[in-house]
Amino acid sequence: MVHGFNSSWRRVLLETKYSLQRGQFGRRRCFSLVAHKAELDKNNVDSVPKLPPFDYSPPPYTGHSAVDILSKRKEYLSPSMFYFYQKPLNVVDGRMQYLFDENGRRYLDAFEGIAAVSCGHCHPDVVDAIVSQTKRLQHSTILYLNNAIADFAEALANKLPGNLKVVFFTNSGTEANELAMMIARLYTGCHDIISLRNAYHGNAAGTMGATAQSNWKFNVIQSGVHHAINPDPYRGVFGSEGEKYAKDVQDLIQFGTSGNIAGFISEAIQGVGGIIELAPGYMPAVYSTIKKAGGLCIADEVQAGFARTGSHFWGFENHGVVPDIVTMAKGIGNGIPLGAVVTTPGIAEVLTRRSYFNTFGGNPVCTAAGLAVLKVIEKEKLQENAHVVGSHLKERLTALKDKYDLIGDVRGRGLMLGVELVTDHKLKTPAKLETLHIMEQLKEIGVLVGKGGFYGNVFRMTPPLCFTKEDADFLVDAMDYTMGKM
Repeated sequence: MVHGFNSSWRRVLLETKYSLQRGQFGRRRCFSLVAHKAELDKNNVDSVPKLPPFDYSPPPYTGHSAVDILSKRKEYLSPSMFYFYQKPLNVVDGRMQYLFDENGRRYLDAFEGIAAVSCGHCHPDVVDAIVSQTKRLQHSTILYLNNAIADFAEALANKLPGNLKVVFFTNSGTEANELAMMIARLYTGCHDIISLRNAYHGNAAGTMGATAQSNWKFNVIQSGVHHAINPDPYRGVFGSEGEKYAKDVQDLIQFGTSGNIAGFISEAIQGVGGIIELAPGYMPAVYSTIKKAGGLCIADEVQAGFARTGSHFWGFENHGVVPDIVTMAKGIGNGIPLGAVVTTPGIAEVLTRRSYFNTFGGNPVCTAAGLAVLKVIEKEKLQENAHVVGSHLKERLTALKDKYDLIGDVRGRGLMLGVELVTDHKLKTPAKLETLHIMEQLKEIGVLVGKGGFYGNVFRMTPPLCFTKEDADFLVDAMDYTMGKM
């Protein structure tokens, strides 16, 4: 196992830490010091991993440069928008699991715009469905009939267990979760909802309440949500003993509510929270507790759904439970703005008490894309591929963990994997600067990964489901090469 860092790198880290504490330099300068590690040793150039071959070259790019776009972005777009990398990437083209920058350079996309491009960038079947529908009818409204929305709703319902067969279309995961929480409150007549600490369910009024990370919460009124102890096998107080965490939900109901609640919302694998798989045995125990308190169980499948976990089509199926409401978005449309809430006929009936309407929910172009996604997943056996390639990738990442002390944990299922970096295995001290450094170096080699977790020290790997074993090997080889030079 490789322990610690060489003396040059240690000096860079100490200098950076000192600069951050004293406030002598801005963040950009501090991160530049970290990136300077790459300049300390440029030997072994021949051993840099190479991208797998790919038979596509993008046409020449004639648009604005990255510098010009960044300038306009700073002037005209919200200052809250952040970006990865010291030199932001100007992505101008994409094909399947690869992206291309303004210079035509190819990158392996292991992040997929936050788990949104399930079939691959510009998949021809999905593109054809979008173009064909756009040429015929770009927009109508649910006040008229259209076969695109009806066909997709039917196909989607057939992918869900039990009596989950009534679909409401939205434009995003945030909208879907907002609607699901409102339905639970209307159906039960109760206001209290239980979510998990470390959860992320959206950034609107209701979903911000269900989100449980201060990084994503503004100081605005957020009422009626109680956050249970997170059943995190790596950092949690009870390790992998799911039923012990579940006891906290019972306590919250008894001591924090009237004893009756509206519902419980959770992801099967927390995405923004750092690819956290809920501890075994947790979900069945909690679902039972929620039912006894009169609540509904909401499964947030925005990131874990649509075959991503490999072994099952939906993340909640890995836990052997059937929810009352399922929310979804991101991979549902392969990059098209689309979300959905699916529930039972009895529960869906509550929305008839008033008028519920969404102008673009069920848009024919979006639903045509969604139906094409389902067909591609089945035709190309992408669920099976996610299982086979994801298992291979996780196995290789686990071997890397045995080699480098910097890796504290490797987790996830299928093609939804996380690698947490720590500077101390016992204390689990987040390796924030090292994470940034490795991300920068991976980009230079040609690999794009995301990062997440409350401390920003977890690599999020959610590539398109067409990812190959060769891609997985290149990703791990690039990480190995980068970490080996630290």
